Amino acid sequence: MAYDEGLAERIRDVLRDRVGVSERKMFGGVAFMLDGHMAVGIVGDTLMARVGPARYEEALRLPQVRPMDFTGRPMKGYVYVDPPGIESDAALQDWIQACAGFVGTLPPK
Repeated sequence: MAYDEGLAERIRDVLRDRVGVSERKMFGGVAFMLDGHMAVGIVGDTLMARVGPARYEEALRLPQVRPMDFTGRPMKGYVYVDPPGIESDAALQDWIQACAGFVGTLPPK
């Protein structure tokens, strides 16, 4: 499955000055890793956001956000953000910062 290369470039712009960033093909799209932990990714034109278990329910209450479920079973701590929810650069940056904040709490890989 192809992914939105324009969205990928926008994510790269936000992460450009951050240390420990890598990209990995996964989930039929691309994932952006921070120190080895997936933070955000893209499937099609949708953002995958790793918000963590504590912010999961809060994130689901936001417009354009839904559970991330590849197998028909939601992955707790991960959400999909549909394109209208990341239309502005500020909104995309907020999501990336929230996800980076969560993965920053994880033990090193």
